[in-house]
Amino acid sequence: MNISRDDIRNIAIIAHVDHGKTTLVDSMLRQSGVFRANQVVADRVMDSGDIERERGITILSKNTAIYYGDTKINIIDTPGHADFGGEVERVLKMVSGVVLLVDAFEGPMPQTKFVLKKALELKLPVIVCINKIDRPEARPEEVIDEVLDLLIELGASEEHLDCPFVFASAKQGTASLDYNVQNENMKALFDTILEYIPAPEGDIDAPLQMLISTIDYNEYVGRIGVGKVERGRIVQGEEAVIVNKSEPDKMEKIKVGKIYEFEGLDRVEVEKAEVGSIVAISGVSDIHIGDTICPIDSPEPLPFVEISEPTLSMTFSVNDSPFAGREGKFVTSRQIRNRLYRELQTDVSLRVEDTDVTDSFKVSGRGELHLSVLIETMRREGYEFQVSKPEVLYRYEDGKRLEPIEKVTIDVSNEYVGSVIEKLGQRKGELVSMTEATGGYARLEFSVPARGLIGYRQEFMTDTKGNGILNTVFDGYSPYKGDIPKRSEGSIIVFETGEATTYGLHSAQERGVLFIGAGVPVYAGMVVGSSPKGLDIEVNVCRKKQQSNVRASGSDEALRLSPPRDMSLEEALEFIEKDELIEITPSNFRIRKRILDSNKRYKSKK
Repeated sequence: MNISRDDIRNIAIIAHVDHGKTTLVDSMLRQSGVFRANQVVADRVMDSGDIERERGITILSKNTAIYYGDTKINIIDTPGHADFGGEVERVLKMVSGVVLLVDAFEGPMPQTKFVLKKALELKLPVIVCINKIDRPEARPEEVIDEVLDLLIELGASEEHLDCPFVFASAKQGTASLDYNVQNENMKALFDTILEYIPAPEGDIDAPLQMLISTIDYNEYVGRIGVGKVERGRIVQGEEAVIVNKSEPDKMEKIKVGKIYEFEGLDRVEVEKAEVGSIVAISGVSDIHIGDTICPIDSPEPLPFVEISEPTLSMTFSVNDSPFAGREGKFVTSRQIRNRLYRELQTDVSLRVEDTDVTDSFKVSGRGELHLSVLIETMRREGYEFQVSKPEVLYRYEDGKRLEPIEKVTIDVSNEYVGSVIEKLGQRKGELVSMTEATGGYARLEFSVPARGLIGYRQEFMTDTKGNGILNTVFDGYSPYKGDIPKRSEGSIIVFETGEATTYGLHSAQERGVLFIGAGVPVYAGMVVGSSPKGLDIEVNVCRKKQQSNVRASGSDEALRLSPPRDMSLEEALEFIEKDELIEITPSNFRIRKRILDSNKRYKSKK
């Protein structure tokens, strides 16, 4: 019997990074009465990871649910960065519609186009929510036109072009259907969701089908599969099988463990769940993303989305520097390998391969941010290892080498347009379009090889004095565009192991910009600065001033050091060359040469 679950709505909130998805979910949770009146709740409550809270970005999609009247609204908060696009592609299989969030000033951005295209491919109804309507520079009328232009460009149907527009300020918790009038609450958004997003439908008496779209991991109960019941009902303790469309041989008998539904920020245990419900299941050890749970007598796997392929790879290897094992808890190749393969269970966009060398692993991901978040997570868990410079993954078709191309959108003040075009031109970038945005800003669109963007972000921030906004999204493969000149900076290398002194650093800082201060332990072959001349320079930063009884006027004045350049992990990944590595430990990371000995390094260059 086909039924429509009018008491449920399943939606995903999709948008470009920083357009306010997580803040909108905050307001919806607060106004639905999930929290007690006196409960202290952090801002961006859905960003539960330490790295997410520090960087102000969403990395993993999260489920929550609220009640509006008698209707339960299951909400999935998704990441906005293109590097985590794999998360968005998966979760759209669980929902019946999406709320597309667009900034009232910035308008549609590259990632808006990417996520909207995925939603249209799945024929999901779209509610457009123009957020940050309270910004002084908001321009809602123009943004509405830009969204409609984007829908037309993506070949949307007439139904999609008639989609409702809601105007909201997620920060203030208000929404209305008229951008000139702001209500006091989010009622307009809730009503639009109930009216426009269809209730899930399915045959409740047919055999069970539940597609696993996300995997969560808990140290106490192990793997937890999250997905939507597409057909029938799932009951705690019943016998079932796991099948997978992409693995025809897979057929594994299981016993369904505990079933949880989402309510607010909690998971509530239930005995059974019916068609249309989004639930989490524990107690099944070998469950993976893309698996379908079915009854034993009718195994019918459901198709799963094609996840976009990785475009960048790095080598993770065991730390072999003189300081190896001093700071890390997990340092062996077996521990690093197990941790990397464990990450594959929850991250579908990642690839890990063993290499010819037993202590090195090739890790491929969607972008620098994707890989740097994995490195940062492992570092905080106590792992110690080394990583190489990111390299792009080429494809070969009919004997031709194809490389990944990124579509780059840059918002920048008019005075810096020339230097941006010049720098990206050197990196084989092609200017696709240039439009005059408001307030002396221009929007530039480029098509740039992915390898041309490695190391560019830091240069871009310097060129635009921190005022530019750079966004990228993967734009397919095209023939190899030719060689790109190497970085213009050289490395300042230490040639003796010891502790950096003010006296030694004072003479070294005349050669370039330093990355360390006095009192930092260093070893021969470690990179401690960058030289503007483009050549590698070896220095002795451990040198001490000879003590003597003779005083000289003027020469004994206190030595002054310039503040060192404090690099983030992404900046370090962008800085290093092919003959360099980054040593990652729980306490810090150091840039080093692959070959530490200066004589061997010199011979290898010959």
